[in-house]
Amino acid sequence: TPFISLYHVLHSSCLDFVSDPSLFFLFARWIGILTLYLMHRGKLDCAGGALLSSYLIVLMILLAVVICTVSAIMCVSMRGTICNPGPRKSMSKLLYIRLALFFPEMVWASLGAAWVADGVQCDRTVVNGIIATVVVSWIIIAATVVSIIIVFDPLGGKMAPYSSAGPSHLDSHDSSQLLNGLKTAATSVWETRIKLLCCCIGKDDHTRVAFSSTAELFSTYFSDTDLVPSDIAAGLALLHQQQDNIRNNQEPAQVVSHAPGSSQEADLDAELENCHHYMQFAAAAYGWPLYIYRNPLTGLCRIGGDCCRSRTTDYDLVGGDQLNCHFGSILHTTGLQYRDFIHVSFHDKVYELPFIVALDHRKESVVVAVRGTMSLQDVLTDLSAESEVLDVDCEVQDRLAHKGISQAARYVYRRLINDGILSQAFSIAPEYRLVIVGHSLGGGAAALLATMLRAAYPQVRCYAFSPPRGLWSKALHEYSQSFIVSLVLGKDVIPRLSVTNLEDLKRRILRVVAHCNKPKYKILLHGLWYELFGGNPNFPTELDGGDQEVLTQPLLGEQSLLTRWSPAYSFSSDSPLDSSPKYPPLYPPGRIIHLQEEGASGRFGCCSAAQYSAKWSHEAEFSKILIGPKMLTDHMPDILMRALDSLVSDRAACVSCPAQGVSGVDVA
Repeated sequence: TPFISLYHVLHSSCLDFVSDPSLFFLFARWIGILTLYLMHRGKLDCAGGALLSSYLIVLMILLAVVICTVSAIMCVSMRGTICNPGPRKSMSKLLYIRLALFFPEMVWASLGAAWVADGVQCDRTVVNGIIATVVVSWIIIAATVVSIIIVFDPLGGKMAPYSSAGPSHLDSHDSSQLLNGLKTAATSVWETRIKLLCCCIGKDDHTRVAFSSTAELFSTYFSDTDLVPSDIAAGLALLHQQQDNIRNNQEPAQVVSHAPGSSQEADLDAELENCHHYMQFAAAAYGWPLYIYRNPLTGLCRIGGDCCRSRTTDYDLVGGDQLNCHFGSILHTTGLQYRDFIHVSFHDKVYELPFIVALDHRKESVVVAVRGTMSLQDVLTDLSAESEVLDVDCEVQDRLAHKGISQAARYVYRRLINDGILSQAFSIAPEYRLVIVGHSLGGGAAALLATMLRAAYPQVRCYAFSPPRGLWSKALHEYSQSFIVSLVLGKDVIPRLSVTNLEDLKRRILRVVAHCNKPKYKILLHGLWYELFGGNPNFPTELDGGDQEVLTQPLLGEQSLLTRWSPAYSFSSDSPLDSSPKYPPLYPPGRIIHLQEEGASGRFGCCSAAQYSAKWSHEAEFSKILIGPKMLTDHMPDILMRALDSLVSDRAACVSCPAQGVSGVDVA
C-alpha cells in the first residue's frame, strides 16, 4: 500500500505540472551548466580538473534525460480531462522513470560535493560555479524529499475496497471498526504534517490541542474526495466564470419604489462614521508590520526612533518583541498620545491574541482593539473550527461558538478583568463607554468578548471588521444585533468562510470540474487570462443552467472524484462535515454593513478612484463563497481603510444632495 501511496503522490505532482514552472527551471539550469562548461573548460587543466569536468558533463547528460522525462510527463498530463484519465494511462510508467532518476541524481550530487571538498587546485571562478551547481542539486533533492514526506499518505488505497464495496458492506461491525481506525490514522497523518509545517511553534497544551483540532478538520474535509491542487484551481476558475455568467444573464436588479426611512439612513451614516473612526484602532492592533506596509517609503523613518527608546518604566507595556516599534506605529495610526494608552500587549500564542486598551477622548470611549491573524499561532487559532458552548451570562439557549476564537476571546477577557485593566481605564474616565473592535480573527474575538462583557458593561458596543462567518449560533447572531456592527467589503472571502460554506464550495468544485469536457491545462490557461484581462465567461460546462441544485446524488463524473459515497448522498445534507456535531452551521456577528464597489476600477482594485456604496445586509447574503480576483484583497485592512475613507468623504460631500445617494437604497 505505501507503494500505491507514493504513486499517488507523484501522480498528484504530475497532474499539477501544467501550472508548475519546474520544467523551465530545469532547462534554465541545464543552460547555465552548459554555459559554465563551455566558457571555462580551458581552465580545468589542473589538479582535480578532470573530475570536475566529468561531473559537469555527466550532470548535463543526466539533466537532459530528466528534462525529456518531465516533458513527456507534461505532454501526457495534458491529455483527456480531469475525470477521464484513459488517455493518460502511460503516466504511471513515466512517473516510475522519473522516480528512478532521483537515485543517480543523489549519487552524482554526493560525488560532486566530495570532489569539490577535496581541495581542487583550479581557477576560483570555476570552482565557485561548480559549488553552486552542487548546492542547487542538494536544495532540489532536499525540497523533493521534504515534499514527499509531507504529502505521502501511508494509508494508501486502503479505503478503496470499502468505498467500492457499497453501503451493504459498510454496515458490518468489522468494517465500521476498520473505517473508524482509518479515520483515526488519517487524522494522525494530518497532525504529523501540521507539526512539520509548524515546527517552530512551541509545544504547550494549547498548541497540542490546536494541532489535533486542525488535523481533524483537514482529515474530515478531504476524506471523501480525490482532488489535487490543480483540480481545485481549475474548479475555482470555472466557478468564477460560471458565477459571472449567471450574474450577466440575470435581469437587472429592481429598486424598491420606496426609499429607506430617514432614521434608517441616519443610522447607516452614523455607523459608517463610527466604523471609519474605530477602524484606525483595529489597524493599529497589527503594530508596525501593517504600518510599514501601508507606508513603505516613510513608515520606517517615522517609527525608527521609537524602536530604540525604552518606555516600559513609564507605561504598562506587556509582552512581545520589538514592542516600542509597535507602540510607535500605534501612536501614528491612532493619533493618540502616550498617556491615552492603558495597556498594550503583543503577547502572541495559540488561543492568546495581542490587544491594546486606550482612551478615545474624541468619542468618549474606552477602546479595546484585538489583533487579527498575523502569525502561525493565529492560523492555528483560526483552524480550531469545532464548536463549543460559550460560557456567557445571557438568556440565549443555543450558545455554540467557534472554539479557537472563543478561547482567544476568553484569554483577553481574563486579562481585562483579572488584571484590572478595565477597572483602571474606567477609574480614569468613569463616564466613558466601552467599545471593542477588531479585524478578521480580531473581529470575531471582539464580538465574543463584547458578549462576555455585556453583563458587566450593558452599554458595550462592538465593531467587527471583516469577521469570519463561522463564529457562533443563529441565536447568538440574533442576540448580538443590538450591540454589534460588522463591516464587510465586496467579495471578501473571510465573512463568507465557515466549515459549512467550505463544504458547499467543495461540492460546487466537484460538480463543475467533473462535468467540464476541456483538458485541465486549457481550463487553467483560460482561467488565468480571464482573471487578468476579463472578457466573456464563455467556458461552459455540462451543468450550466439552473438545474444544478435539484440533483440529489453525484453524477458519473463526480463519483470518480469521490472516495466515499452512499445512495443517500445529497448536495444539501450528506457530507462528513455536515453530519458531524462538531461543525454545526455558524453565523456572523451583529448587523452587517456591506460596502460594494461601484463601476470598474481594475481587476485587482489597483485604481485609487474606486467609489463605494453601503447598505445594511442580511446574513443570508454571505451564505456562499464568491469567487473573484478581489476575494482576498478585499479582506486586507489597508484596502478596507481606503474604501471607508472614500465612502465617508463621498457621503459627507453629498450630504446636501440626498436624492443622489444610493447607498442606503433597498435593492430587491
